[in-house]
Amino acid sequence: MNRRNFIELGVSGGILSSCPFILTSGMSEAARTERRELSADVVIAGGGLGGCAAALGALRNGLRVAWTEETDWIGGQITQQGVPPDEHPWIETHGATKLYRDFRTAIRNYYIRNYPLTDGARAQRYLNPGNGAVSRLCHEPKVALAVLHEMLAPYISAGKLNLLLHHKIVGADVTGDSVKALKAVHLLRKNETVLTAPYFVDATEQGDLLPLTGTEYVSGAESREQTKELHAAEKADPLNQQAFTVCFALDYEKDADHVIEKPKEYDFWKNYVPELTPAWSGKLLDLTYSQPTTLLPKTLGFHPEGTATGDALNLWNYRRIIHRNNFTEGSYTGDVTIVNWPQNDYLLGNPDGDDKKFARHVARAKQLNLSLIYWLQTEVPRPDGGQGWKGVRLRRDILGTDDGMAKYPYIREAKRIKALFTVLEEHVGKENRKMVSGEDTAAEFHDSVGVGYYAIDLHPTCRGNNYIDIPSLPFRIPLGALIPQRMNNLLPACKNIGATHITNGCYRVHPVEWSIGEAVGMLVKYALQKKTTPRSIRENAGQLADFQAMIRAQGIETSWKS
Repeated sequence: MNRRNFIELGVSGGILSSCPFILTSGMSEAARTERRELSADVVIAGGGLGGCAAALGALRNGLRVAWTEETDWIGGQITQQGVPPDEHPWIETHGATKLYRDFRTAIRNYYIRNYPLTDGARAQRYLNPGNGAVSRLCHEPKVALAVLHEMLAPYISAGKLNLLLHHKIVGADVTGDSVKALKAVHLLRKNETVLTAPYFVDATEQGDLLPLTGTEYVSGAESREQTKELHAAEKADPLNQQAFTVCFALDYEKDADHVIEKPKEYDFWKNYVPELTPAWSGKLLDLTYSQPTTLLPKTLGFHPEGTATGDALNLWNYRRIIHRNNFTEGSYTGDVTIVNWPQNDYLLGNPDGDDKKFARHVARAKQLNLSLIYWLQTEVPRPDGGQGWKGVRLRRDILGTDDGMAKYPYIREAKRIKALFTVLEEHVGKENRKMVSGEDTAAEFHDSVGVGYYAIDLHPTCRGNNYIDIPSLPFRIPLGALIPQRMNNLLPACKNIGATHITNGCYRVHPVEWSIGEAVGMLVKYALQKKTTPRSIRENAGQLADFQAMIRAQGIETSWKS
């Protein structure tokens, strides 16, 4: 293996400063630098929902999988990042894969088996543990994690899945248009593992494998001249990406005093006014923000007892993951909510970059979070005319870290492959679609391998753009968007597909990422079984139809119900 010609990146340990344990004590230098080799049918880098679905899709079809994840939690958005699922209104019955809906059912059953639910909550057909406004299934990240491990347990036990936690891909051996191997390093122990396979899947949050393997990609915002999209930027800017968010959890104890020490950057964040075009409504730490669809000032409410706040949305209820009324009296002293709000979107830097730059931005994002907590405890306006809620408490246990912050930032867009086909706003955006084709439905895509729906929702960017939040249409996932123009055996499995800065806004959410990953896992199986390539499958009408029949037989929807 020493003869391999790895293209390598430096690694400084990422952002795992909050890991609950360290495994290097007493380990010899030889053990820390030991290199081993693992082979599989497919190597998956990244443990997000796309990675989970890709692994399950491949394992279900008899493949051997080697899978790396930087943190000690798989699940991405729904676990390590603390984001309750963003889903469409029909999710309970259709518009996602059967496996994704089974996953959601298993989360509900976990609560039914293990939690002291009230009789009323237990009887609900579609139990929502937190009764959060953002989702029909607002729940604790640890429950999703437990369910994912249950789903994977048989494959781990049988030796079909080798799951490498705390591992980051730092090198790639590439020959021509094919990846031969990836090098992973354990972020705590520092020992290396070389991973070989016929196929490699990039399910990382930022599209890490694309530059590492020399795969052509796009990042940031394209120009209107390039894509002809109605809402594209006037000028292309590869650094113009949406804000990222480091989520965290709060609960509330009435009459308690949980006020934290004043954060070191509080004075900065208290007075910070986002410099955006069109203009933000005022200070970031304020209940008034730019309403995404109109960009006009809109005032939100905040009441940690879950009390209605008039016509204003109560932020506390928005991503609430435990609603104490769903549980027997005395089980919880208060609700538990996830903070992923306009007030903690981090706008001061692009997350894409080297580890040290990334870590600096994450550290400042955590200072923003602490400042928001302190502001809620001491200064946010109360309905009774007072200021602050002293009983608001940072729940350090919810996200499995010492500091109470998510293990990994919620990153809304990644590097995107230059694909055989790129999804444009004219294919899925309601207004743009009507202008170009006169149609009231999204493009049908003959090579569909999944479906999804979400508004084209772009948060403010680190380069000064305010929200873009416009209607989309229930859409399909084209196989062509999952296949790089040149590379033969590298496939994307999440936000790194052939989309644009604009269309990423509706393809980035939980069930869509899952659908992409599951289709990719099955695509690898089909390509290996037929001794062909993903590109050839798409180009051969008979093989494409056969592959689509295969995935439909396993619960993947390729068109919307009429």
